[in-house]
Amino acid sequence: MPSLSTYEPVEPFDGGTLAVGDGNEVYWEQVGRPGGKPAVVLHGGPGSGAGPWWRRLFDPEAYCVTLFDQRGCGRSTPNAADPAVDLSSNTTAHLIADIERLRVHVGVERWLVMGASWGSTLGLAYAQTHPDHVSEIVLFSVVTTTRREVEWITRDIGRLFPEQWERFRDGVPVEDREGNLAEAYHRLLEHPDPATRDRAARDWCAWEEVHVALGPRRAPDPRFEDPMFRMCFARLVTHYWSHAAFLQADSLLRGCVKLAGIPGVLIHGRLDVSSPLEIPWRLSRAWSGSRLVVVDDAGHGISGGTAGAVTAATDGFGAR
Repeated sequence: MPSLSTYEPVEPFDGGTLAVGDGNEVYWEQVGRPGGKPAVVLHGGPGSGAGPWWRRLFDPEAYCVTLFDQRGCGRSTPNAADPAVDLSSNTTAHLIADIERLRVHVGVERWLVMGASWGSTLGLAYAQTHPDHVSEIVLFSVVTTTRREVEWITRDIGRLFPEQWERFRDGVPVEDREGNLAEAYHRLLEHPDPATRDRAARDWCAWEEVHVALGPRRAPDPRFEDPMFRMCFARLVTHYWSHAAFLQADSLLRGCVKLAGIPGVLIHGRLDVSSPLEIPWRLSRAWSGSRLVVVDDAGHGISGGTAGAVTAATDGFGAR
């Protein structure tokens, strides 16, 4: 993860695991000040896990932040890297229900929702389902995981990286190369042969490294060297992308009317080719309580000036 010139690292003061059903145990932790302004972090991926760098985006004297690893990844169990783990009970609706169970478990009535990349999709879906339990929303690297967006990131963006995309496309059988590449990779990741699964995970994560690379001082993600992380990440991403996040087309855009009265900040890098700026721009037009912040030197993730823009947003809401 990149170095953040934000708040100093802090350690959790509470945490544990929470049974959320279907045999899943979700790891959670809390940082900051007990009794502080409640917030919840929704990590990306799906499957990235809530790394410690997230803690640095909040003033630990102002906030009580709950972080958790979404079902199937990170320190939650069972881990989707195991091919025997059934993903049928791992959908957006299941994750929304998990967030609600966690909210009740930690005793919060309303909290600020922060999400990035896939976490922005999940954050919007959660807030539109449970608006009464959301005080504010801060999203960055904003996506809504529509079929159009999945097609962009797995096929259309190849016009910018033709050599790398051709390798990515050629990682699936010839008969699948003109179809849905997320579905094709997901089938390979479910293959009974371990070598086939491993090769597909490597090819998928190599393409991920290509399209998120734009932005200043972007270094390769060392987590992709870990076979367990690589497999978990690839299985979960292709599972969700194959189903367009289990959401109806443009439902999150249409659902912005449900966010009336909830203030939000959408932060996006102008250099983000993984998720074009059009996505948060359209959301900001539909969500009257939101403000769009464009970071000119940033790509996807926490690169460039994104960290400063995010902490400016949390500082502003923390002072309310």
